Amino acid sequence: MSAPTKDPILQLIDLRKKFGHVTAVDNVSLNIGDGEFLTLLGPSGSGKTTILNMIAGFEFPTGGDVILQGRSINSLLPEKRNIGLVFQNYALFPHMNVADNIAYGLRQRSPKPPKQEIGKRVDETLEMVRLSGFGKRRDWELSGGQQQRVALARALINHPTVLLLDEPLAALDRKLRREMQMELQTLQRDVGITFILVTHDQEEALSMSDTICIMQEGQIIQSGSPRELYDEPINRYVADFVGKTNFFNGKVVDANNSRLSVKSEFGPVLVGVPSKGAPLLKNGSDACVAVRPEMISISAADDPDHQADINIAGQVKNRIFLGEHSEYLITTEGFGDVLVLSPKTNESNRIIFAPGDQVSISWMSEAVLVLEDT
Repeated sequence: MSAPTKDPILQLIDLRKKFGHVTAVDNVSLNIGDGEFLTLLGPSGSGKTTILNMIAGFEFPTGGDVILQGRSINSLLPEKRNIGLVFQNYALFPHMNVADNIAYGLRQRSPKPPKQEIGKRVDETLEMVRLSGFGKRRDWELSGGQQQRVALARALINHPTVLLLDEPLAALDRKLRREMQMELQTLQRDVGITFILVTHDQEEALSMSDTICIMQEGQIIQSGSPRELYDEPINRYVADFVGKTNFFNGKVVDANNSRLSVKSEFGPVLVGVPSKGAPLLKNGSDACVAVRPEMISISAADDPDHQADINIAGQVKNRIFLGEHSEYLITTEGFGDVLVLSPKTNESNRIIFAPGDQVSISWMSEAVLVLEDT
């Protein structure tokens, strides 16, 4: 991934947007570095697309500023901002071939560049997105991934300062989406342009971004690198939105700087560590214990992991084979249903458990986060 520089190329300062009585974006401030790949991640209605539209100029802020390269662009029309935008449906012109689609933006300029220069820029951009020789094809002669690259080329040919991507992979199948995630990441690194992606797909955000902003109800709840958000969520909402997690609700019964003990709603006490940057929890605070399913081991009931801090008896309720790993849903008496991810490398040397089998699940307390229950 490209590393952002210290100086922001784009700043959002106390950005607000209301639609009637509804507040879609609520005092969002954000610095985005030159060459950064930033993702706005959140559920539908969280305000991420509204922010994108205000950056692009399709919506005007109710309050606050959008600053591009040190200059407010609130009053500028979209075509005056030098910001590219790739839509979810690509929006290619069906009556034009690939070359004409890509050249469209250049031909709308005043003065229009010479025909020879347009042709040269089109060829260079086609090569950049690895579509050399496709200039005369029509959109119905292209695969979904090729259409997406044409849409990217049409935005990149104008040398935008910032490129906005509005869920550009949503219409692709899973395999092609994974391939295009790598394509986008490589392309962004090669061209060095700031990318801002809007998505509700956590896997997409984790795989491509330098920085992810988790959004809820028009606000940014937490920003950080993919690893920071996955390993150090500040509350249950973030932990639940980024990756799969088992949660056990309860109350803090023993709080100190390095360890927290939580009496779960089922009775047993669990021990974990506080997440960095999370609000401090005191004795009696409502909390939840978060355990990532890949941090849980599964073994036969008569052969528990004696080195683990927690061992819980259970029964396999379901097993789903997903190639590189299996997902087990384990029913326990003390903690309800618990999700466990078992890598294929583990199962190659151990028994593969089936529904109905009695098992033991275990984990170390260092793998447990104690979070504010939001």
